[in-house]
Amino acid sequence: MTITIGSRESRLAVIQSELVMEAIQAAHPEITLSLVTMKTTGDKILDRTLDKIGGKGLFVKELDAALRDGRADLTVHSCKDLPMEENPELPLVAFTRREDPRDVLVLPEGATEIDFSRPVGCASLRRSLQFKALYPEAEVAPVRGNVQTRLRKLDEGQYSALILAGAGLRRLGLEGRIFRTFSTEEMLPAAGQGILAVQARADFDTACLACVDDADGRDCALSERSFVRTLDGGCSSPVAAYATVEGDSITIEGIYVDEENRLYRGKTSGSRREGPALAAALALKLKEEAQWAVK
Repeated sequence: MTITIGSRESRLAVIQSELVMEAIQAAHPEITLSLVTMKTTGDKILDRTLDKIGGKGLFVKELDAALRDGRADLTVHSCKDLPMEENPELPLVAFTRREDPRDVLVLPEGATEIDFSRPVGCASLRRSLQFKALYPEAEVAPVRGNVQTRLRKLDEGQYSALILAGAGLRRLGLEGRIFRTFSTEEMLPAAGQGILAVQARADFDTACLACVDDADGRDCALSERSFVRTLDGGCSSPVAAYATVEGDSITIEGIYVDEENRLYRGKTSGSRREGPALAAALALKLKEEAQWAVK
């Protein structure tokens, strides 16, 4: 049996796909695995922010096409980069164990503090708003490209710092570049951050993915995605959601941002089986709080 894995061609995407392939190979040595990489529309257009060019779907369009036409049997994604609406023809069939989901601050090589005379590079409105709450004096400017491209722009002096997901730096072996890790109280992560998601055609036999699928990662990802989906949050939305599990319980924290960029934050807990419903209820509660606040 041969399984072809589809991946974006960036070094981080390939490493993440290889992590899934290694798990499958270890559990099923009889399976032959191959990797096919492709540049997505989101990787090609780097002069505009995602909300200006069509959203996170631009990172999956080519990979979805590869699944449909049989060039790939599975695709591997950073869960945080996936659209919140799931296509029943191409379901998410596995979620990995979560890497540390926290955001981090990266400084230029040799720097020991932020130089606020230059902008902080950040491609996410979610991160930008929370960072500005911590550092009101900071100017935040968009930055696009893969991790290595962003680090090059930082070290060339275009930015005073970058805000990135720590998980990606660690998977690339670049944890030494991390200057500061933000607590989840300081900066709530994006939904699914630190989790890898595997996508397949609806008729794919997912038995080989039991070694990849992590119950905690799945329950957290599905709950966080429910929170964002309830608020119609896309790539241009600063919505944040973060779930943790302990035994049969799940705790979900979320941030809703109104049209004036005011943040409303809340938390809920309950049975992990009801995680997506709890998350949706929390989202509606925060949205209602925001609506009452402006009346």
